[in-house]
Amino acid sequence: MSTIDIFGSDNHSGVDPEILKAIIEANKGYTIAYGYDEYTEKAFDKFREHFGKDIDVYFVYNGTAANILGLKAVTDSFNSIICSEVSHLNVHECAGPENFIGCKLITIPTKDGKLTIEKIKPYVSGFGDQHIAQPKVISITQPTEFGTVYTPQEIKKIADFAHKNGLLLHMDGARICNAAAYLKLGLREITRDVGVDILSFGGTKNGMMFGEAVVFFNKKLSKNFIYIRKQGMQLASKMRFISAQFIAYLSDNLWLKNAEYANSMARYLYEKIRGIPEMEITQRVESNAVFVNIPKKYIFKLQRKYFFYVFNGQARWMCSFNTTREDIDRFVETIREVLDKEKLVE
Repeated sequence: MSTIDIFGSDNHSGVDPEILKAIIEANKGYTIAYGYDEYTEKAFDKFREHFGKDIDVYFVYNGTAANILGLKAVTDSFNSIICSEVSHLNVHECAGPENFIGCKLITIPTKDGKLTIEKIKPYVSGFGDQHIAQPKVISITQPTEFGTVYTPQEIKKIADFAHKNGLLLHMDGARICNAAAYLKLGLREITRDVGVDILSFGGTKNGMMFGEAVVFFNKKLSKNFIYIRKQGMQLASKMRFISAQFIAYLSDNLWLKNAEYANSMARYLYEKIRGIPEMEITQRVESNAVFVNIPKKYIFKLQRKYFFYVFNGQARWMCSFNTTREDIDRFVETIREVLDKEKLVE
């Protein structure tokens, strides 16, 4: 029996039909390369509609590049970047920040992935001391790696603290649309309006084929980004195929519809499993992720039927824009079958 890959990651899903249609439409004729095309300018206009006219936007292939290159633009090698211990920046970017940025990552333990001023304060020190890496950026993930969502008030509090101390606030928004859907707020309201300086804006996990964006809310911060992106091997020659996706994604609320649906599927999964005694739900279900503590004896048996990751000792089940209730019903049925068989053996 082959393993079913539905809940392993929202990266496992396909491409939204509207996005595919946009790619096909962009595949007609000729246009100038490297972003000097009408599709890219239209995509920039879409970002300006959502975030304001006085921003700088740059497209890259993936989220790792968006995070690393965006941070490289505002740091020197003697700086430090403060982030959660479980952040993608720390755990899943293969030491890319240390390699390409050259900065020291200051990682903070959290139970739910969320940083607070109280946790950050001890690491914002040593300014002017030549023996100490100089704090420069606080990086938060929205939603966090545990699927929890920062409120606008929580983000503003961190942003105000950062700015008061001469730091910048970066947001890893690989799933930013899921956070906006949960909060029932616009994209600007949970980023620029609450003090975020640099945003890694994701689309791949919510229906796009490939492509992410780095958004600078202060143009002075992006002064040399065109060179940093080129050196970072992320300047797409046929950029129209990234841009066309963003045009469709940011039109007619496609980004929101997909995110709302993925979130609703996670809540449906939560409702289906929360009564099972062996399933301890460990995090609030606020986006498209469900985290569960499962006795180890069940995990391998479940993974033989459904692929999923174990993150920090917890099973992580992700839903996406094309997860169905039927998918979830079959998954929960399989869980119950595995539990029942194991009990019979005991």
